[in-house]
Amino acid sequence: MSLDSKIMKPKSFTPEIWTAIEKATDMALEEAKTLKQVPVAAFDADGTLWNTDLGESFFKYQIKNCKLKAFESINEDPWTYYRRWKESGDPRPAYLWLAQINEGHDIEEIRSWARTNVDQMSPLPIFEPQHDLIKYLIDRGVEVFVVTASVKWSVEAGAKLLGIREANVIGVATEILAGKVTAKQQGMITYREGKASALLEKTAGIKPFLCSGNTTGDLNLLKLATKVALAVHSEQPEGSELYKTELALQNEAKANNWLRFKFV
Repeated sequence: MSLDSKIMKPKSFTPEIWTAIEKATDMALEEAKTLKQVPVAAFDADGTLWNTDLGESFFKYQIKNCKLKAFESINEDPWTYYRRWKESGDPRPAYLWLAQINEGHDIEEIRSWARTNVDQMSPLPIFEPQHDLIKYLIDRGVEVFVVTASVKWSVEAGAKLLGIREANVIGVATEILAGKVTAKQQGMITYREGKASALLEKTAGIKPFLCSGNTTGDLNLLKLATKVALAVHSEQPEGSELYKTELALQNEAKANNWLRFKFV
């Protein structure tokens, strides 16, 4: 399947947004040249790069297709178990559990499942403006990262469609020993402030000049941006899971004079 068949066709970024991004990129490249560094940009994944939750989609794929031992130790439907845990007040243990359920499996097997999940979505609904922006940044020599609260391995296949390599996907993960996934947490949980901290750890303290996200869960990440913070959102019906948090980020963006864009 071609990449074009996987891209949504909402309206493009406005000329004003593109002008701001191009100016910021020129400045970032000049500064990085002086400092002998590579400029950095960072994006949230779900709801920012594509119009779906790829992490939860992969979990549903695993429930349906993968016989994971972790499911045998709970006395209810895995999806119900996860959602109740996620909505209990602190979702971080639930996010980690989605990585831990892969314990004992080969990491390449997990990545193969994730690729199949993306292929079966037919298509992964990538937002075209973000696709064009990431291509522009990569072509200009910017190192682009994806920072997600989803399991890292579930998002890698989607990021690859945008030209972003596995190593530049930062997400929830557990340690891998001899090619096998373990249950031991690796790094920090990339949720809220954890997104910003994990990115800085990955870049050895180099702050991104551009960041983009869609909910208040990305607020700490956007605050890292030295030149451009881009708050995006899609049309969400009132009462949906993302409605309030996307609206809240738009209000934050307005108050901070950040760039704002609605996909549809």
